[in-house]
Amino acid sequence: MSVRPGIYIVPTDRWYIERTVWLVAGCVLLVATGLAALVHPAWVTLVLATGVSSIVVALTGFCLVGNVLVRLGFKPALAKPGWTPERFYFMQTDRWYLERRIYLAVGVNLSVASALTLLHSIWWLLFTGFVGGAMVWFALTGFCIMANGLYWLGAEPRLAPLHKPVPATGSPDAPHAAA
Repeated sequence: MSVRPGIYIVPTDRWYIERTVWLVAGCVLLVATGLAALVHPAWVTLVLATGVSSIVVALTGFCLVGNVLVRLGFKPALAKPGWTPERFYFMQTDRWYLERRIYLAVGVNLSVASALTLLHSIWWLLFTGFVGGAMVWFALTGFCIMANGLYWLGAEPRLAPLHKPVPATGSPDAPHAAA
C-alpha cells in the first residue's frame, strides 16, 4: 500500500453549508466541553448530541444545522444531485468519500469520548475539546489532520483539494533537476 503524497485542504473561498456546519459544530463542542468541565459533567450530553448528529449525517445525509443554514441563504457544496433550496438539504450518500468518512469518524469518537467522560473520567473532555478546536480550525483554514490522514490512505475527496499532489519521483510529471 503506497501513501498518497500531497496535502488536502478544503476550499475556503466561501462559506458553504458543510464548512459552516464544521464551524458551528466545533463551537458547540468547545462550549459544551467547557460547561461540562467547569459547571457540571452532564453538559457532555451536548457533546454526545453533536456526535450522534454527525453519525446521522454520515449515514443518511440529513443535517439539521445544514437545513437551517439553507434557510439563511448558504449554498451547499455536497448536496445530493437535483437538490433545490425549496427542499430539505441532504448531503450526498452515494459512496463513502473522504468528507463523509470524517462525519462518521468524528461522530463515533465524540460519542465514545462522551460515554467515557460520564462513566470513567472527566479527563476525556480534553479529547472532546481537542476535536472541537480541530473542527473550528478545519472550518477557518481548510486543513484537518484527520482529513489528511484519510487522504494519504487513499480516500477520495468530493471537495476539490486546493493543492495538487506532488508527482512521484521518476514520473513523467515530476520536475527534473538540471544535470
